[in-house]
Amino acid sequence: MLVAGVDSSTQSTKVILCDADDGTIVAQASAPHPGGTECPPQAWWEALTKAGDGLLTRAAAVGVAGQQHGMVVLDSSAEVIRPALLWNDLRSAAAASALVEERGPRWWAERTGSVPNASFTVTKLRWLAEHEPGNAARVNRVMLPHDFLTWLLAAGPQLAEEPVTDRGDASGTGYFSPADSAWLPEVAADALGHEVRLPRLARPAEAVGETPLGAVVSAGTGDNMGAALGLGLEPGEIAVSIGTSGTAYAVTTVASADPSGAIAGFADATGRFLPLVCTINAALVLDSVAAMLGTDAAGLSARALAAAPGAGGITLLPYFDGERTPVRPRATGTLHGLTTRNATPENMARAAVEAVLASLAEVASLLHGNGAPPERVLLIGGSARSEAVRTAAPGIFGAPVDVPEAEEYVALGAARQAAWALAGTPGPPLWPRRPTQCYEAVGQPRIRERFAALRDATTGWDGGLPAPVDS
Repeated sequence: MLVAGVDSSTQSTKVILCDADDGTIVAQASAPHPGGTECPPQAWWEALTKAGDGLLTRAAAVGVAGQQHGMVVLDSSAEVIRPALLWNDLRSAAAASALVEERGPRWWAERTGSVPNASFTVTKLRWLAEHEPGNAARVNRVMLPHDFLTWLLAAGPQLAEEPVTDRGDASGTGYFSPADSAWLPEVAADALGHEVRLPRLARPAEAVGETPLGAVVSAGTGDNMGAALGLGLEPGEIAVSIGTSGTAYAVTTVASADPSGAIAGFADATGRFLPLVCTINAALVLDSVAAMLGTDAAGLSARALAAAPGAGGITLLPYFDGERTPVRPRATGTLHGLTTRNATPENMARAAVEAVLASLAEVASLLHGNGAPPERVLLIGGSARSEAVRTAAPGIFGAPVDVPEAEEYVALGAARQAAWALAGTPGPPLWPRRPTQCYEAVGQPRIRERFAALRDATTGWDGGLPAPVDS
């Protein structure tokens, strides 16, 4: 029996078809989304229809994992009011600051698990109320991208009168309590200016409907929750993704409430929790340094591997585009420790690799709080293909590092959830983990110490200095 998993991301929709018993992928396809930081929700449906052509008809069940935080607003006739604002649309930054100030960061952390930033849906509702009051007044329903697609999959709004979501994706809205598994509708109403209808909260892997062809539709979830399910992430492990941005997250049985705002206290797709930290600077730092050295990603890796750990004493603070964790929106990169003896392309490449890893290791350490290293790190994302990144990672994280084979883990998690809904079992099917390469190395605490010292001694352009001027 086959099940389908959908990853509706910022850039595209990917559909995979899997064996329900063991997760073996038998077919897959994708279709692009329009660019930008807002998108007509119908475009996601069109991409799903295209990518799923010939695949969804073969599936006995389907699940959707979608980009988190996106704001989809509908009127009383179930018509989309305006293009959805996506997670990476930061026009609501001022609204986020105002919302946090109104209630205080501790209130937000204790009630919603997170201190909302401009990505969170609640901030986009406040922005809509302030900047598009006519559209705000028409809002009857608020949904997330995965909610919208699940709704249409389950035979469309004319038959699925009540949209559904899951606690994982709901936990990224800013008006949901992960600890209580309950909406906070008054928070959404306060942000928008009037009460709105929110999706019904489905149980983990609940079968929430059927497609017109009779396939079971599962509750779906957010993309990070889908990836955790696809990886088979377990307590004690940390998943670290090095893509355009960097993320680190862990599965726990205890809800997170961090008033500093560094940890987003999400729920996962299984009834547990998924605290997550995020950095803005990750793979693009490696790309930028590679370009500066006149090479590409492979060339950067080769140069970094030719240098010794510690990069000859060079330390890079990789806050090229400002930073989210720590909060330094106007920061820039800082290079420290250059001498005529160590200023080589090899050391520069090594410093870039170590900088990205040390930045992620520092924020990942917030997830376990007690200073102890994780039992194991699962390293994913585009830059996990770099051999220099792989070999340097265990020394910097202070733990063994597993690099799973390249796979569409968000879509795989959605497919695993679909198989779970189809089986109706208490827990998800025990699909074997994808093959991994394990990397181990002697710990390199000095690299982390130098990174932390430079970070703490440097405020970039946030310390009252004039911002740099491009020539």
